[in-house]
Amino acid sequence: MKKVNMIKSLAGIMALSAVLVSCEKDFLDTKPTSVLSDAAVFSDSTLFENYVINRYMGVRLGNKEGDSNQPGFGRGFEYGMWSSITDESIYNNDDNTWVIQQGGLSPENLGIAGTIWARSYRSIREVNYALARINEVGMSTKRTNRLIAELKFIRAFRYLDLIRNYGEVVLIGDKVSQLNDDFTDASLFDRRPVAEGIAYAVSQLDEAAAGLPVSTGSQYGEGRATKGAALALKSRLLLYAASPLYTGGAGSTQKWAEAAAAAKAVMDMGNYSLYQGGYDKLFTTEGSNSEYIFARFYNLSALHLALEIANGPNGYGGWGGNLPLQNLVDDYEMADGSTFSWDNPAHAADPYSNRDPRFYQTVLFNGASYKDRSIETFRPGGRDSADGPDNWNTSKTGYYLRKFMREDLPIINPWGIAGVQNWIYIRYGEILLNYAEAQNEAVGPDASVYAAINAIRQRAGMPDLPAGLSQSDMRERVHHERRIELAFEEHRFYDVRRWMTADVIENTPAYGINVTKLSNGTFTYERKVALQGKSFSTKHYWLPIPRTEIQASNGKLKQNPNY
Repeated sequence: MKKVNMIKSLAGIMALSAVLVSCEKDFLDTKPTSVLSDAAVFSDSTLFENYVINRYMGVRLGNKEGDSNQPGFGRGFEYGMWSSITDESIYNNDDNTWVIQQGGLSPENLGIAGTIWARSYRSIREVNYALARINEVGMSTKRTNRLIAELKFIRAFRYLDLIRNYGEVVLIGDKVSQLNDDFTDASLFDRRPVAEGIAYAVSQLDEAAAGLPVSTGSQYGEGRATKGAALALKSRLLLYAASPLYTGGAGSTQKWAEAAAAAKAVMDMGNYSLYQGGYDKLFTTEGSNSEYIFARFYNLSALHLALEIANGPNGYGGWGGNLPLQNLVDDYEMADGSTFSWDNPAHAADPYSNRDPRFYQTVLFNGASYKDRSIETFRPGGRDSADGPDNWNTSKTGYYLRKFMREDLPIINPWGIAGVQNWIYIRYGEILLNYAEAQNEAVGPDASVYAAINAIRQRAGMPDLPAGLSQSDMRERVHHERRIELAFEEHRFYDVRRWMTADVIENTPAYGINVTKLSNGTFTYERKVALQGKSFSTKHYWLPIPRTEIQASNGKLKQNPNY
């Protein structure tokens, strides 16, 4: 009988990837030092803790995934980012993103989204395996309880990823399946209602928060779960749970109030604040800062893809990569808080002046200062246009990505130097936005909603929101602020789905810009379609379960509707 992929795992060994274990041995002994027996792991507390730490990462299951390091939660800094299956950007050379952008999702082809189901359930199985045997290790009660809390946090994060992508999921509980189990057990393939899955994940986060430290400290190590991380992930999960996609379109004041309370619990900890060293520096400064709640930390011994060459302009020797769309560029407000419009002659003649400061820190545009010169996407003759070198890497949108980039790192031959930026999974800015959205839906735009949004705008250098907004007006403002503040941070894909606005937003063409330089040195701008065939259907609110998983269950696993 076939065995379902989501629970396949080596039962007798633990592969501790990224943990290098060496020992003196006879040179004829060819047993790999990166693979340890379970007996060794569960008899050594240090090895066991390393096993727990490595559960923050997953296995590489797809092409261009975890290129130089193992994938964690989400795409992070890989070639095609999650932004490039939204209206934020497109990926210059496809990288399995266009099938999603063009509405071609199918159980046989999920593009870059094809590994979520398998990796999540593999990770859940690995967590359950550790939880089932943790008491064999012989650690102190305090250390044991802390690691149990970490494992429950990791498991809840994996369930969040499953729920927000597929809706109904299989709840494994603490079961540790073996390859020789009887897979006729229907519970292994029983997809539970979304509300039940969310309730389970929330309970896991509550238990995790109770056992995790408030801060990691130098001894505990950066990048591991804390009480704040568990409460913050709960905030995100309950925000989703209150949203239209999860409630069938019916509003629930109680659910919104619960989401607001979850965000407020993080705010009331007093451990986090908005980083005031610059929006751009938030993502490029080495080490942690006051806004970090949960992040993956990189260093020269654990490099990820070098962002600068992967996304840099072709005129600098870059590969183009994730290219901001005109759809996003047009949504950045003017510096005075007014709306940008191509129908305004002054805006159309000079579209990149006097915009929200976050625009300049997120997008490289024609005339933007970068490294030792200005970006030239104009034609004829622009060095970062199709008239420049390496023109196969020329931007299809007329823009390049600036967010996350460090100008002090090389683009040409960056290996061993670049690739050290951290990836922030959860930050305080998101929590303020979660609170503002949920509180507005629960009680309307009270003073605390204004305070949360205005704090973010003030940090960016933007004016406060106008007083007297209605609840619906504030809803639009919150949606806009998430669009701008969290751009390229893996939120947009899920936001437009949970709001149930994707059928409009993701059916809008993927626009770019043609910039023409006239003989007198001035420029003209003409909007264009950068990627043909952008399409979204109602069924795409949830991903399809990969066909291989359905087949491996002998048809017992139920597919999402209309796939």
